[in-house]
Amino acid sequence: MSKITFIGAGSTVFVKNVLGDVMTTPALQGFELALFDIDAERLQDSERLLNSIKNTLGSTCSIKAYSDRKEALSGAKYVINAIQVGGYDPCTITDFEIPKKYGLRQTIADTLGIGGIFRNLRTIPVMLDFAKDMQEVCPDALFLNYTNPMAVLTNVMNTVGGINTVGLCHSVQVCVPHLFESLGMDPTGVESKIAGINHMAWLLEVKKDGVDLYPEIKRRAAEKQKEKHHDMVRFELMLRFGYYVTESSEHNAEYHPYFIKKNYPDLIEKYNIPLDEYPRRCINQINGWKEMREKIFASENIEHQRSKEYASYIMEAIETNVPYKIGGNVMNTGLITNLPKEACVEVPCLVDRSGISPTYVGDLPPQLAALNRTNINTQLLTIEAAVTGKKEHIYHAAMLDPHTAAELSLDDIVALCDDLIEAHGGWLPEFK
Repeated sequence: MSKITFIGAGSTVFVKNVLGDVMTTPALQGFELALFDIDAERLQDSERLLNSIKNTLGSTCSIKAYSDRKEALSGAKYVINAIQVGGYDPCTITDFEIPKKYGLRQTIADTLGIGGIFRNLRTIPVMLDFAKDMQEVCPDALFLNYTNPMAVLTNVMNTVGGINTVGLCHSVQVCVPHLFESLGMDPTGVESKIAGINHMAWLLEVKKDGVDLYPEIKRRAAEKQKEKHHDMVRFELMLRFGYYVTESSEHNAEYHPYFIKKNYPDLIEKYNIPLDEYPRRCINQINGWKEMREKIFASENIEHQRSKEYASYIMEAIETNVPYKIGGNVMNTGLITNLPKEACVEVPCLVDRSGISPTYVGDLPPQLAALNRTNINTQLLTIEAAVTGKKEHIYHAAMLDPHTAAELSLDDIVALCDDLIEAHGGWLPEFK
């Protein structure tokens, strides 16, 4: 029996979407769905949920929860990763509160910026432990990574871990539908091309019946910017740099040096930037889980319809050899020619029995490549810090981060990093 292993299976709602999708897919029947999480209670919830869906659907997949990670991985053909190391309390709180003491404010802090750097530093060692186990018990498995910071972790698993990895993010899938909905345009029949890096990939082409829709998009966007709305940062970036970016305005507010500035406090109001947004989401999710859990388990006959998550479609394409197109995060093997070869890039990929085949993009418009490189610099130095254990590379990563560098002096950046290392304590033992 082939096996699909889900690490971080305590993420019950996400497990429902991804593995529920598997159980609706004819080509994936008969697979063992192996669940692993360090939270035994949440793991049990996920197992119970999936067994209910299995019974409702009449799926022939088997479901098994494991307390031993290596056993869960043993013999897997596909491994799905959705972990968060350190959780909201204490690590996310630390990532937000200590930078505030230096006047450095953030919105999400899970990808780049000072919060993203430290989220990477505590996650990379755990991911490399996964890679070590996989090299022993399932070396040929395809690793489907959903965990942020996406670009760095996908890079590390491929290059340091030696595991065939693709990073999957929702931002590519929802980019065009959300943009068109926001502008009151019909997305039916629209063709698009997206490439760049995760959370900063670019809508390079958007056409319908061969007609470029960007002039109309920009006209409507410029009009909409006259009133406050939820996507003002991305619209401003598009009007200034020429192209729309995939990830949300709250994320992109902290990827660039232009929007969150203590010397220009009016920008927060002008661009409707939700500071401390991720902690609010975490608190709401934690508080809402009990109610959500009761709703989920209100019936023992839980139904599921296939979602738009890429995972089941990727596995189906590999099993059936019927091609499927995704936006995937992969190593830059000459795909985007004006970004570093060491970078992880987000490009269109074709999936079939041969696996994930990324497509050639060529040069990005020079201003877009330049913006991407500002983020890649910090990504690569963060990897260097994690792999070498050299604290100075943490400083380098932070010094090169666009938002941090725009706000703090070199001395303050070093002091902030030292404070964060101290506060994280056992989560970052190699840097103590």
